[in-house]
Amino acid sequence: MASVDDIKQPVEQPRIGHTLVEDALAIIIGTLMVSFGVVMLRQVGALTGGTAGMAFLAHYVTQISFGTAFFIINLPFYYLSFRRMGSQFTLKTFAAVALVSVFSDLHPLFVHFDHLQPFYATLFANVIMGIGFIVLFRHKASLGGVNILALFLQDKYGIRAGKLQMGVDCCIVLASLFVVSYEMLIASVLGAVIVNLIIAMNHRPGRYSV
Repeated sequence: MASVDDIKQPVEQPRIGHTLVEDALAIIIGTLMVSFGVVMLRQVGALTGGTAGMAFLAHYVTQISFGTAFFIINLPFYYLSFRRMGSQFTLKTFAAVALVSVFSDLHPLFVHFDHLQPFYATLFANVIMGIGFIVLFRHKASLGGVNILALFLQDKYGIRAGKLQMGVDCCIVLASLFVVSYEMLIASVLGAVIVNLIIAMNHRPGRYSV
């Protein structure tokens, strides 16, 4: 009969970080997915939360391109990102935001949808975006914005990050009542829930070794 000493203990594997090439490819893939979801949402007149939601509102109200609005809205958050997350995270996030801004305006040059069922397209676009977010998060990047502000205020003043983000998203939803239909508003809310569920299920601290 084997003793306790005979039982092999699991050997902890050394952590292997991502290479620069892997990070670059992941950021490109992640932003392609997010920006493709953005194009689907824009085609059917839907929106989402965070700075992307703000950019959609700016696009619907002023006709400025989503990419331009998204890039400009994120600019004030990089200082907080540098202080809270460091230079590497900030540079990756800047690159991710810039690529989403560019790709979201480039996709229509190569892809055209003759027909999209609005409700279905909104939900499916958020699934695509959620997967893109996971790719970015796994490589220590984000799409900046409200998430960084929420984490900064939580550290500095004790304001719960989740509550602040929820408050911002609620304001975006209320503002969207004036620019989107009720059907698209409901679909957008459900889509935002889907994105957050995907992130919650697949991005938990300590779940991965790197």
